[in-house]
Amino acid sequence: MPLPYALIRPLLFRLDPEAAHHLGLRALRTMHQCGLSLLLAQPRVIDPVRLLGLEFPNRVGLAAGLDKNGEAIDALAALGFGFVEVGTVTPLAQGGNPRPRMFRLPQARALINRMGFNNQGLEAFLRNVRRSRREVPLGLNIGKNAATPIESALQDYASCLRAVHEHADYVTVNVSSPNTAGLRQLQSDDALEGLLGGLAELRERLAQEQGRRVPMLLKVAPDLEPPQIHALADALVRHGMDGVIATNTTISRRGVEGLAHAEQAGGLSGAPLREASNRVISLLREHLGPGYPIVGVGGVMDPADAVEKRRCGADLVQLYSGLIYRGPGLVHDCAQALARAR
Repeated sequence: MPLPYALIRPLLFRLDPEAAHHLGLRALRTMHQCGLSLLLAQPRVIDPVRLLGLEFPNRVGLAAGLDKNGEAIDALAALGFGFVEVGTVTPLAQGGNPRPRMFRLPQARALINRMGFNNQGLEAFLRNVRRSRREVPLGLNIGKNAATPIESALQDYASCLRAVHEHADYVTVNVSSPNTAGLRQLQSDDALEGLLGGLAELRERLAQEQGRRVPMLLKVAPDLEPPQIHALADALVRHGMDGVIATNTTISRRGVEGLAHAEQAGGLSGAPLREASNRVISLLREHLGPGYPIVGVGGVMDPADAVEKRRCGADLVQLYSGLIYRGPGLVHDCAQALARAR
């Protein structure tokens, strides 16, 4: 039987959120190396689905951001995920924004973070990816360095895509984090056209050189208005993007007004994000039709939330903040609920 997370959470919540994050990741990695993964989670739910040309053992994945450097890929996969996404990685290592930069809002089952793409850079990231056993599909999430001007963003994304292409089962282009100045401008019409056009052209060259075409997805913000969502959806199709991940964190503070830390700058995730994320998923599905791959993420705190994401139009579902509040058992519970909800 897995260890009850309810016994562990109070200890973790006494620590600074970022310190708890790093401690938890190290503990997961150590326990996996010692063959103790089953103390943390139940066996993987088998509910196969084929999407993006890939075979997923179930529909529940890990969202990017928890393992920015790909240090615990196998340990995280052992929690029962059907796929794992790591990053965001940038071409050069960067420290991110000043601390403190992560805050819990327990009353709302929410987090605010302004990490700022802190990571060890492509070289270290790829060393970790190469060491992984890859038991489930692996997504590699790419971004730009904070010091790179927004008009030169394509160069950073291209550097990352060139480096990760041969190692990824799919690649996610992250243009929606609120914690890198100007990044969300890349979701606007002209900027998005230039970015997606350049990456699509590079991806085709890499596919010819390496003999495999890696699916490429765009991760979008929850704060877009319907006309923006429709224009973005059209751009995805026009440039041959293989799917969309909806959504990143929100700059809205709806649902946390007046709570401690609610005034902190950064992206809000957890339960208050659910409604905004589902709205974007529904609009994307309506506009893109039934066959276009959508990955739903944002506010999945229990199995019912995962099922709701599917009903809104998501093919796959990702978790992050829910793990902080519910623990690894959430993976199994959500995957089981999705298998039953066919």
